[in-house]
Amino acid sequence: MVEQWTENPCVGGSNPPLDNQLNNLKFLTNLFMKLIKLKPNTSGTRHQLNIQKSLLSKTNNVLKSSIKGKKENAGKSTVTGRTTVWHKGRGCKSKYRKITFLKKDSTSFVVCTMFDPRRSAFISLNFDIESQEFYQTLSTSSVYAGSINSFNKEEKDLFLGDRTSIDNIPPGSIVHSLTGKNGKPLFALSAGTFCQIIQKQVNSCKVRLPSGSVISINSKSLATLGSISNSQHNLVQIGKAGRNRLKGIRPTVRGIAMNPVDHPHGGRTNGGRPSVTPWGKPTKGKPTVKKKKK
Repeated sequence: MVEQWTENPCVGGSNPPLDNQLNNLKFLTNLFMKLIKLKPNTSGTRHQLNIQKSLLSKTNNVLKSSIKGKKENAGKSTVTGRTTVWHKGRGCKSKYRKITFLKKDSTSFVVCTMFDPRRSAFISLNFDIESQEFYQTLSTSSVYAGSINSFNKEEKDLFLGDRTSIDNIPPGSIVHSLTGKNGKPLFALSAGTFCQIIQKQVNSCKVRLPSGSVISINSKSLATLGSISNSQHNLVQIGKAGRNRLKGIRPTVRGIAMNPVDHPHGGRTNGGRPSVTPWGKPTKGKPTVKKKKK
């Protein structure tokens, strides 16, 4: 147990002892996920970087009914069996975990944080105090077990993990799980992503998306305060091709390494035409967004 230092040095109190500062620093560093570099025993582990998952709960016996199997098509047509999406196939089986974004007018606390094999972000198990029910939602960064979250469209006092409408959130704030026109969460759902509220108007707000583009949405749209957990997901090094095969990702072959019958770039010629897809459509420099009709 870490001793809490009651005196505030900014108000005139003395600084805490060095031992207490070191203990507090160790306690805080254990709260964050670290990157683990494996020993180079093999060529596959030489450059491998993984995220430490010691703070995640390993078992979930509460919501077994929400964990369901999902049939994999492996990039093939269910009718003809032909390949419709390249670079997909096989992989380990994984079950789908239902995520609940909307629990209206509720107050809940986080029971634990868990790993989801079908998402890059972590998920948290919450317990609704009023309805006495468990549900799963996307975990917010720096929100741990025991934290209290609330969902109210007219809430004024906000904390990390609270969900409310955008008109209650001050400009400059960072949010995630932002809803679109259909009322479903569309933006900032993957690991480490967030949106930023730039400008607020009467009926609309300007929001910067993770891609950098700025859109205007309804001020009654819902969002969760904070950023998505597992922000170090982009720093993971898989180390070997076998880990991608376990995820169901097959190798990507360059077009220039194929035969002319298989790809427009195929054959023993280098260049001669701009980069195109296997179906002859340009891949570099061609605008893909349709111009609005005047």
